[in-house]
Formats: sequence, C-alpha cells, structure tokens
Amino acid sequence: MFTLLWIPVTIAASAFQVARNALQRGVMASAGPWGATLVRFLFGLPFSILFATVAFLVVPAAHPHFGTAFWLSAVTGAAAQVLATATLLMAMHRAGFAVATALQQSSLPLAALLGLAIYHDRLNAIAWMGVVITTVGLVALSWPARIESRAQSLAGAAFGLASGLFFGFSLNAFRHAALAMDAPHPILAAMLCVPIVQAIQTAALVLILLLRHPDTVRAVLRSWRASLGAGFCGACASSGWFVALALSPAAPVRAVGVVEAPMAALAGHRLFRETLRAKQIVAGIAVIAGVILTSLY
Repeated sequence: MFTLLWIPVTIAASAFQVARNALQRGVMASAGPWGATLVRFLFGLPFSILFATVAFLVVPAAHPHFGTAFWLSAVTGAAAQVLATATLLMAMHRAGFAVATALQQSSLPLAALLGLAIYHDRLNAIAWMGVVITTVGLVALSWPARIESRAQSLAGAAFGLASGLFFGFSLNAFRHAALAMDAPHPILAAMLCVPIVQAIQTAALVLILLLRHPDTVRAVLRSWRASLGAGFCGACASSGWFVALALSPAAPVRAVGVVEAPMAALAGHRLFRETLRAKQIVAGIAVIAGVILTSLY
C-alpha cells in the first residue's frame, strides 16, 4: 500500500528543509549557529505535536510501544541531528548556502554504509553504483577552485561532510526508532516520533545554552516572528523525513532527498545572490544521476 509513497513525501520534506535552512540562516546573524539550531526544535515542537495528535486520532487502534530499542534509537538520533544542524549552519557560513547543502548530501553514502554495518539494510548493485557516483560528484563539488581560498573552502567542506555524517547516523536511528515503536503502523509511528525527539532536543539545547550562553536564548526569543516560520517548515520537513524513513531504508530516502541541492542552488541565487561555477553544475548533474540509480534499490 505504501510502496512508493516515500518518494513524494521525501521530495516534499526536502523542499521544506531548504525553506527552513534559509530561515535559520537569517536567524544565525543575531543568534549564532547554536541559537539557529535551537530555533529548529523549539519553534517546531508545537507544530509537530499538532501533527502527531491528528495522526493519532486518525489511527485510534494503534498501540505504540516505547521500549528500550525505541528510546536508544530516538536519543541517539536526536543528538546526532543537533550536531548535524549546527555543523551544516557553520558550513553555510564558510562555503555558501548551495554548496553547503550539497555537501550535506554526503549523508547518502554514509547512511548507506551505516545502514549496512549497524542495521543490516541491504541495497542492490545498481543502488551501490549510484552511491559511488553521487560520492564522486560531491567530492568534485567541494574541491576548492583557488589556492588562496583553499583554507576557507576546506573548512566549509569539513563542516559540510561532518553534517553529512551526523545526518546519515540520525537517519538510520530515526528509521529504527519508528519501527521499534509500532511497525504495523509506520506512518503513525513516524509522526509520534517527531515531537518526542524534538522535545528531547529542545530540552537539552535550552538547558545547555541557559548555562553557557543565556544571551543566545534571549536572541532566539527576540526573533520569534522569523523563528515561527523556520519552526513550521522544520516540523513539516521532520515529519516528512520520519514518514519516508519508516517506509524505506535510509540510503534511498537520502538519495531522493538530494533534490534539495538544486532547490538550494536556486534559493541561494535568489535570496543570497550566490552563483555556481560550471564545475559545480556538472558535479551537481553527477549527483542527480547517482540519486536516480540509488533510488532503484
């Protein structure tokens, strides 16, 4: 029944993610990377609670199970996603909005390898070929163009790849958190997972920032109007990712999610006046070709 539903859901999640990232980047000027990271979870939590409540009312016969396997995967994924968001924002600061978003797609090969090593998710030979092609495209995309810009470029690439690693880990963890909660009702389980994970992330970040950087929390609260938009887009994106991951292994979901790279390139050009070189466009085409192959798992 849900065989191909994960594909349009992933595309929609990618679009909302690009919108959220753009709004977060605007908040980062006043609140810093950790403040902008908090925005995603704090202001997204009310919306994700609303979405989960609606989903639970639609499927009243479900019996979610909150066992050890669920909590271990949920907490691990929550921590990894916080680190992924912060490193992505740092990559955007150093490498630009479009390139940083593309570098984040390194979560595709990393998600495939982590899924195989930890959770034993299997992909066929064609899908693995797509992973390799996408990885080569990402390397070409991140290679610095000029010697004098190499330090800045490599710093941006390092943060972008770190973001991909953390996102790849969180994708696999969230998939198995949803399956551990209620495998017969994957969409409901995914929707219930989102507010639980966001509540963990919000509580941890608020506590840490209040203890170490209270001015950051005040800056976030002052920018609540812009933050509400980021929170709504973040809740929609997270709900979409969780639903897709409950229906498919992490690597194909991340592969289709690479469509956010051209979306981010367009957004970066329109919103931040960023431009892409010919090499980056060719590398982006290679990434898209790899995505198509990987989705044929």
